[in-house]
Amino acid sequence: MHIPDNLKYDEKGLIPAVIQDATTNEVLMVAYMNAASLKKTVETGLTWFWSRSRQKFWQKGETSGHIQRVRDILYDCDQDTLLIKVDQTGPACHTGSRSCFFRSFS
Repeated sequence: MHIPDNLKYDEKGLIPAVIQDATTNEVLMVAYMNAASLKKTVETGLTWFWSRSRQKFWQKGETSGHIQRVRDILYDCDQDTLLIKVDQTGPACHTGSRSCFFRSFS
């Protein structure tokens, strides 16, 4: 997998990553990556992110075991958002829910 040179990171060097189940297309979570975490994701085949609150790298599932194996990485037409299709082991949300998107306005 080749990382495109024309990705657009924000002023803090971050790009949002939408994580989607590769089989069901369910949106599981959204997190941020920088160039180094994206590179590590491509190299390992597992998702790595940059924590804005803790100011450090983190691998999804490093403590819970609920890892994400990367199947594909796409980027949008503006080159400023990633869509990462994964095989999710266990829940994606830290609350224990399958997806972080389990609340509705209704």
